[in-house]
Amino acid sequence: MTVTIGRRELLAALGGAAVAWPFAVRAQQPMPVVGFLEPKPSDYAVTRTLLRAFHQGLRETGHVEGENVAVEYRWAENQNDRLPALAADLVRRQVAVIAAPGSTPAALAAKAATTTIPIVFSTAADPVQLGLVGSLSRPGGNMTGVTTLGVEVVPKRLELLHELVPTTTMALLVNPTSPALSESTTRDVQAAARARGLEIHVLHASTELDFDTVFATLVQLRIGGLVIGPDTFFTSRAEALGALALRHRIPAIYQFPEFTAAGGLMSYGGSLADAYRQGGVYVGRILKGEKPADLPVQQFTKVELIINLKTARALGLTVPLPLSGRADELIE
Repeated sequence: MTVTIGRRELLAALGGAAVAWPFAVRAQQPMPVVGFLEPKPSDYAVTRTLLRAFHQGLRETGHVEGENVAVEYRWAENQNDRLPALAADLVRRQVAVIAAPGSTPAALAAKAATTTIPIVFSTAADPVQLGLVGSLSRPGGNMTGVTTLGVEVVPKRLELLHELVPTTTMALLVNPTSPALSESTTRDVQAAARARGLEIHVLHASTELDFDTVFATLVQLRIGGLVIGPDTFFTSRAEALGALALRHRIPAIYQFPEFTAAGGLMSYGGSLADAYRQGGVYVGRILKGEKPADLPVQQFTKVELIINLKTARALGLTVPLPLSGRADELIE
């Protein structure tokens, strides 16, 4: 039997196919893949919080994991020496963008791994001095990202802690496996201590096992106060550090509110979640076709001072009114 199709029916059939065909092709196209290079373990509460902020930034540019973008995660489990191999693996997988929002070592590992794949970083140090970009306004090359007030405000943390704790001897805690960050932090804090006539002991920790030695040393040397330098490892263990400082009765200051909420005396710094969110925004913009060389490095300059008054009382300290008046939050 012969079926005759009229001209009108044929055009209608072809028109429907023409409409359906592009959708079918788009559905078959693979999603772009983002490589996510993170020094911290995936199962820490702070990591999950920061990851949500990164995904929020992606969503602001119309990208949702599993719908129109895929993410390959690489976790260094607080072992910075693993970052170069993890970055190299992402390069071998030919990801579209590498997000290294977690730390300076992650940014440096990504930079060493590729000069062609776009990289979005976050660092607490000066990205120009680190050699990540040519300038903040014109990054050039394949890298851009976010810089937070980390290293720059550590001397201010020393000043704030000394304002509350009348002592002549303090300590600085740094992570030796992040030399670019620890060396600049040590240099700046030692200069600030000399200007105030303070003696500074520099202590090192790169694993949780080191914390016991650090706090035993603080007690043995009768250190009057502890300044914790910026580092992704310390950030991931901010709550543990706050609890240890309270247990050993050490007046201490760090960057993030999680530290004071867990019993640390003071925190002074910016929001790391804001940096992760902006990193997600930049990754999304690059996926849409923008070049990292044309995206200026974003500087986050907002800082907050939080004082745990309950901890201060437990340590026998009285918070001066001028200091408490400058605080953004007082924990009762």
